Amino acid sequence: MARSSSGIVAGLTVAAIAAIGFLGYQASATAPAVPAKTGPQAPAAPQAQTPAKQDPAKPAAVPADSGSGARVVYSVSQKRVWLVTEDGKEPRTFTVMPSTVHPVPGSYAVSSRAGTVTGTDGVPIEHVVRFASTDGIAIGFSARVDGSMPAPDTTKKTGGIRMGRADGDATWAFATIGAKVVVVA
Repeated sequence: MARSSSGIVAGLTVAAIAAIGFLGYQASATAPAVPAKTGPQAPAAPQAQTPAKQDPAKPAAVPADSGSGARVVYSVSQKRVWLVTEDGKEPRTFTVMPSTVHPVPGSYAVSSRAGTVTGTDGVPIEHVVRFASTDGIAIGFSARVDGSMPAPDTTKKTGGIRMGRADGDATWAFATIGAKVVVVA
């Protein structure tokens, strides 16, 4: 019986490693032809990074260059995400804290998810939704378990786009494997 259990565990381990390898290959096969900058990208000028004060009664409009249909839209310069549904109802939108490594503008698909893990910055995070990779750094949305959204340590290469816990819950429910993610400047 022990040998049979060992064989099953070994088989599952091999299958998991193969799946990760395949997803890595798939991500690299769909990467843009022009390589992204190496190393952490310098943050944009403060005016470009700081979104204008929003009237809570009138949420920020979905960027016009983000396509159509159901999708997650992430604006690097506005530090904002929109969860856009197929039915055209008013999308949920919220601010985020970008990571030090940014995805190249374009269209992606959610490639993996994790309920709770430790982030590359060493803090516990939840509702991780990964959709891109730049210079070997996985990029995705997540929320810190403690609910905070501090600016990332600029000396580290990180890909976690952090959001509040309630927004992380909404993104987790919306962005399942294969869901479209559109990144705009």
